[in-house]
Amino acid sequence: MTLDGYCDHTLIDADEELHDHFTSLLSQGSSILYGRITFQLMEYWRTLIENPSGEQSLDEFAAIMNQIPKVVFSRTLTDTGWDTATLAQKELEQEVRELKQQPGSPILAGSRSIIQQLLKLGLVDELQICLHPVIAGRGQPLFETAEESVTLNLLKSLPMTNGAVNLIYQPGNLP
Repeated sequence: MTLDGYCDHTLIDADEELHDHFTSLLSQGSSILYGRITFQLMEYWRTLIENPSGEQSLDEFAAIMNQIPKVVFSRTLTDTGWDTATLAQKELEQEVRELKQQPGSPILAGSRSIIQQLLKLGLVDELQICLHPVIAGRGQPLFETAEESVTLNLLKSLPMTNGAVNLIYQPGNLP
């Protein structure tokens, strides 16, 4: 996310340290939830599985992205075309509540629309935001559909050498 609250991966410095951080995060998750648009953007990483870049941090991120089970919420897709991705069979709330009942690692959310909905439903246990030192001035705001104020309690911050800061919060006043 940029300093002015926009989600635009084209404006940030996705360097080795950032890829390593998210490789580690994904390796700890049991699954990741995507909406159709973000899922289709993530399909880029499949190309690096087939044709590695030679850059270790990118290729390792591609490998973990390929491995982690992905649940895709879409009304238009009929097939994911990816062995480790399945289309959600239930509405978001029911799917997530059932996933949370299963033992295992955290469930991750990788789409802004999914994050917004999960916050509204009170189903976010931890929120990680990587705040980049960029003022975009345009784009899609991460929290544009927030209807009520949500208090976040800072659990940890992780500064990165490129000036970005990963902020880890626990929502404090969700339903």
